[in-house]
Amino acid sequence: MSTSELLQIEPVELQFPFELKKQISCSMQLTNKSDNYVAFKVKTTNPKKYCVRPNTGVVLPHSSCDVIVTMQAQKEAPVDMQCRDKFLLQSAVVNPGVTAKDITPEMFNKETGNQVDECKLRVAYVPPPQPPSPVREGSEEGSSPRASVTDNGAVNQTPDFNTMTKAFAAQHENTSEVKALIAKLTEEKHSAVHQNSKLQQELELLRRQGNRSRGGVPFTYIIIVGLIGLLLGYFLKRT
Repeated sequence: MSTSELLQIEPVELQFPFELKKQISCSMQLTNKSDNYVAFKVKTTNPKKYCVRPNTGVVLPHSSCDVIVTMQAQKEAPVDMQCRDKFLLQSAVVNPGVTAKDITPEMFNKETGNQVDECKLRVAYVPPPQPPSPVREGSEEGSSPRASVTDNGAVNQTPDFNTMTKAFAAQHENTSEVKALIAKLTEEKHSAVHQNSKLQQELELLRRQGNRSRGGVPFTYIIIVGLIGLLLGYFLKRT
């Protein structure tokens, strides 16, 4: 941070995460802590390489202004990633009500008696930000859950351990439900077997009574009882 009599500039070094064939921008903030209207103008030693918006303006009393500096896409990387470009920010006190359209070069001329401040800004290339790792810090695929010990000797389980505990409890609960369902189906199967056995006994009894009686048991009734037995047998095979 640079503090002059007129404007406070943050930062004083413009850092660009350098990448080939890509436009890169950085910003700086101009803060006016005085009671005056302060005009500013941004110059650079390489105007074809950089775009400054706004390059001129007026900062009102006790207010701030953001300036965006954009570096055009570069086809080649500089030697040793060193940049010799420089920026110069000039500021001058102007009359209240002056706007950016009213700014003229004479306002920044010290020979006219105006109060003018100048601040030089350096340019630096920094490595581009790295993408986040897909594996969370402190855990590895296939590793066992970890725990940390606090100063008072207490053990803090990691989120992975808590997750595994919940999963185990849910699995145990599901196992209990499956066991209950199997017990219910087994009971129903035993009941069906008992009913089938009872029907077979009744059918055999009817057959014996039919042999002893003259008229006998109606053949249709025997067929119906036999079909019921077949249906129960089919149900038992499916279960």
